[in-house]
Amino acid sequence: MKINGTPTRTIWLAQDGWAVEIIDQTRLPHELVTVRLESLADAAHAIKAMLVRGAPLIGATAAYGMALAARANSSDLALTVAYNILHATRPTAINLKWALDEMIAALGKVPEADRVATAYARAAAICDEDVAINSAIGDNGAKLIADAWEQAKAKGAERVNVLTHCNAGWLATVDWGTALAPIYKAHDAGIPVHVWVDETRPRNQGASLTARELNWHGVPHTVIADNTGGHLMQHGMVDLCIVGTDRTTRLGDVCNKIGTYLKALAAKDNNVPFYVALPSPTIDWTVADGVKEIPIEERDHSEQTHMTGKTETGAIVSVQVTPDGSPAGNWGFDVTPARLVSGLITERGVCAASPQGLAGLFPEKVG
Repeated sequence: MKINGTPTRTIWLAQDGWAVEIIDQTRLPHELVTVRLESLADAAHAIKAMLVRGAPLIGATAAYGMALAARANSSDLALTVAYNILHATRPTAINLKWALDEMIAALGKVPEADRVATAYARAAAICDEDVAINSAIGDNGAKLIADAWEQAKAKGAERVNVLTHCNAGWLATVDWGTALAPIYKAHDAGIPVHVWVDETRPRNQGASLTARELNWHGVPHTVIADNTGGHLMQHGMVDLCIVGTDRTTRLGDVCNKIGTYLKALAAKDNNVPFYVALPSPTIDWTVADGVKEIPIEERDHSEQTHMTGKTETGAIVSVQVTPDGSPAGNWGFDVTPARLVSGLITERGVCAASPQGLAGLFPEKVG
């Protein structure tokens, strides 16, 4: 994607060829700041402190974290320690474990002397694979938006309205995004698409990140409070919902940012299609029941009690929005059962949110 006309990824090698650079997403939407990662500790901090967000980008950062770790010490013991440190940073997103397993598999096949080069090569490949996967998700999902536009146009509408939740754009991946990739593809193809952007409390990933990148790309959008979506659906102002996912079970349940489940319930009640866009590394083939089996991350309460924004003078400040002494709960994710999902948009096509649907696209995983 582009920032002010310049093609940009979310993670890349520095000019020295070994350090890794990222966009610090905690500084968005008001400041565009890049951060240099030079060690395993830097990579772990970037993931845990949410300088990088989104399951695919977390996985890519973890892969480069293993490369940085190998550069310091490529012994079996050191790599195992690095794996465990990175794996502990975020428990919900399955791409993290997938990427780490990919790195360990690649490094285990070569002598210790070759591990640094192998680590950097595999991390770079994981990033390139993510871009290709997300571009294909965009192509497949754009067809759904095109169909929705034809139906909306037949009713006299001037645009097709898509509602999304949290950030599943290119800032959540290496490039293109998952849920936003179909929107970008449709917009670039000339379809008059408009996006309802949930603010997505806490941390405001919708208002801070989704709106920021849609703004950069020139896609019409409107930021709304999280609880507005149901009202819009009741009044026919949403043609389809597309969200991302941090982990999808083999039965089709999806785990995404807290509040996704409520959007799915509202969509079901109002006959609005509810789609989930996901790269295949986000599918956890070992899990069946998402509600019972997926660990839900509980994050620091300050994300709930405080908000960061820009003052009239341009200063970036954090303020407390809850009373002193009031405790807060901060569950980061919820699970949407497969029965509420209209379809899963993957790099191989769109399928039903069911074991049969997933098996049809990924037979090698269930054979």
